[in-house]
Parts: sequence; C-alpha cells; structure tokens
Amino acid sequence: MTKRPVIGITALATRYIDPPHSPMYALNQRYVMAVEASGGAPLMLPPDLDETSMQAIFERLDGLVLSGGGDVDPAYYGESRHAALTEVNAERDRLELSFARQAVEADKPVMGICRGVQVLNVALGGSLVQDIPTQQPESLPHSFDGARVARDYTAHPVRIESGSLLREVMGVEQAGVNSWHHQSLKRVAASLMVVAQSPDGIIEAVEMPGRRFVIGVQWHPEWLYDRQPEMKRLFEALVQAAK
Repeated sequence: MTKRPVIGITALATRYIDPPHSPMYALNQRYVMAVEASGGAPLMLPPDLDETSMQAIFERLDGLVLSGGGDVDPAYYGESRHAALTEVNAERDRLELSFARQAVEADKPVMGICRGVQVLNVALGGSLVQDIPTQQPESLPHSFDGARVARDYTAHPVRIESGSLLREVMGVEQAGVNSWHHQSLKRVAASLMVVAQSPDGIIEAVEMPGRRFVIGVQWHPEWLYDRQPEMKRLFEALVQAAK
C-alpha cells in the first residue's frame, strides 16, 4: 500500500454559549475532502496546543495547509487595529505563524488559503490591507453575503504569471475564482513573489522561489476542486511535493 503523506490543516476553536455544548474545534470539511481526494492524509491542527505538542506534531507533518478564517492581529506587522477587523484569535495566530515559518525553513510544502496566504505573508515579514472596502474602495467586491451567495460563486478572474510554479501547476493563464475576504496582501514579504492578481490589482497569489512548494492563494480552491480541474491540481501538487 502506498503511504499517504500527512497534510496538517489548521483549524479554529469555537464556543457555544448555551449548554450542554462544550468548546469545540472546527474545520470546514471541504479542506479535508480536497486533501484526501488528492492523495493526502489530512490531519486537523487545533490552535491552542502548547509548544511541546506543537513541535511533536510539526515534526510528523509532511505538508501544511493554512486554512481560511478570521483576521491576523495587525500588531504582527506593526499596525493598530482597523475597526473592521473580525475574529482575531491570539492562539491561532501563534500556532499558524510559527508553523508557517518553520515549514518554510524546513522546506516542507505549504499551501495558504485566503487567511492562510495572509498568515504566510505576515510570518515572512509582510503586511496586509486591513479592510479592502474602506482602504481600497475602488476595488471589485471581494466578499459577499454568505446567506445569499454560494461559496463556490465565481466572483472574478485572476491572471497567473507566466513562468511561475502556480502557472505550471494549474496549467492555465487565467482562472475564475471565488472570493471571500475583506483583507489582502499589502507589503509583500521579500522572499515571496506575486504570481496572480485580480483585474483591480488585488494580489491573489504568491509563491516562494527556491522551495519545493510554497504557494498562497487568496481564493478558496477547496470549494472548487471538484468542478474546476485546475483547482484540484493545486492540492495534487501539494501532496506530490509532500511525498
């Protein structure tokens, strides 16, 4: 039997106010489904591990997915909080920023998705546009009413740079993507290269030259992998690099 590489996927902690529910860890099933369908063995990573557990788990990972979610504390890139910030979680920031740095240093394959590309950028020294609608009001809509718009709604195209790993992996010059973010990359970390943008100039993907596989995308390919072959190729390339 072929051994499947273990792909850690970061999760969040959530709490229910009413009993008898206890605190829970949460991860959208689509991440797990996309990794498993691409040949990986998905492992959910809770955010509030102590340092010893974090290191024990990290050493056993073959690859890492930094999943979507709330906003990164702007203190990590030297800014005060914008009024539009939401779901800032200190424990999640701590684990994900640490794992992102360690994975890059150890040359473990990494894919950052939505919040994940932002975590990757901040971990390596970059900064973020904290709220696109108020700070870049001329931009296209990048976030929608989740009650009325499906998560796989194709919001806009992205243009992928020729010669990039992302272009090689996805096999297309342009892709239609979904869009569920009110933040984006501002100052890009020196070690990262911009490889995709939306028509309004918002950075949609970065990668790190000189590593096996370090790619971050601002959209959510886990919602598109079973209907757009180029999105599944992203997960397949991550898993292949992790073998």
